Amino acid sequence: MAQFVVSIAALKRNARILREVKEAAGCNLVLALKGFSCWKAFPHIRDDLDGCCASGLWEARLANEHFGKAVVTYSPGYTGDEIAELLEFTTHLDFNSLSQWFRFRDQVMVHPRFKRGELHCGLRVNPEHSTGSTPLYDPCVPGSRLGITADQLADADLTGLSGLHFHTLCEQNSDDLETTLEAVDRRFGGLLRSPQFTYLNMGGGHWITKPDYDRERLIRLVREIRERYGLEVWLEPGEACAIHTGVLRSTVIDVFESMGHRHAILDVSATAHMPDVLEMPYRPDVFLVEKPSEYRGSSSAGAEPAVTVENESYVASGGPGEGVTYRLGGPTCLAGDVVGDFSFSRELAPGDVLVFDDMAHYTMVKTTTFNGVPHPSIALQHDDGRIETLREFVYEDFLNRLC
Repeated sequence: MAQFVVSIAALKRNARILREVKEAAGCNLVLALKGFSCWKAFPHIRDDLDGCCASGLWEARLANEHFGKAVVTYSPGYTGDEIAELLEFTTHLDFNSLSQWFRFRDQVMVHPRFKRGELHCGLRVNPEHSTGSTPLYDPCVPGSRLGITADQLADADLTGLSGLHFHTLCEQNSDDLETTLEAVDRRFGGLLRSPQFTYLNMGGGHWITKPDYDRERLIRLVREIRERYGLEVWLEPGEACAIHTGVLRSTVIDVFESMGHRHAILDVSATAHMPDVLEMPYRPDVFLVEKPSEYRGSSSAGAEPAVTVENESYVASGGPGEGVTYRLGGPTCLAGDVVGDFSFSRELAPGDVLVFDDMAHYTMVKTTTFNGVPHPSIALQHDDGRIETLREFVYEDFLNRLC
């Protein structure tokens, strides 16, 4: 059966790095639930982080109920009922437009938590500075609906607000943050220097826990921002919290040849279980599981997925033509439900296990039951190697989803 497995040891490793960075920089750092929201893993990283950021009411409730620290909430649009509930517990409430802020400002400012200073409100801004390469993930593209531009804030009544929030990065290094901060200063520096504003939220997309990420530059930038404006700084990484912490284990259920290609049909789906493979798009690392006695070695020997299991060896796949090449596809009816072409050291057969690496972030949160394909179970791997299955999905989960 297909299974997502998340390594607690790897999560704690990332959390330690994030704690070291935030302490050195003197900022607050929260987990972005849109990237990783497996709440039964929260106890293992809670002490290292300052809370969670949420993209709406349900994520905010999850943060409040299961993480128990700061809850930083932003949504492109709130309803009145959502605002009423969020006012009871969120610590920061950021708005996407002036119209939303003006609609709810009176309701917010009369709330006891706002009056006591337990609730802070801000605006998401658009620095109009693109640094990414994928338009789908760039909130600074022309016509973007995300964030307020500087010209919209000219002469606006900003009574009640104390923070600005930008989120423009996606899987990027701190050099892109540096140029973004220059754009923020050009367009919004006057506001940030005003005594009215007390915090700046730099959003997520910072690849802080990647080996080649320039953490020293990030620390320097945060310190400079705090000194320049006298502000509290918040960071909201999601991927950096969960990168290289989990895998998706799958089983080959059929192999055949057609139209000049070898095909391997798996019990996992790109569109239903790892949609970012199609949306970003990107090519995941894939490993063939062998028993040690059967291990034949490969040109990439020594590579391993984020989660390993005792008495298993892992042979990394190669690119097309580097071995026995298969087009890996899912069991749905979507013609494009294809992960890609991967080469292996031998022919595949039904029953072979393939491990898709780095599947804990922005994967588990996006899964569906499209076509009625069974959802992979969800498990944690403890420090001692023991795998604890948290949830197994059954037909009734599919049955009850839409009724």
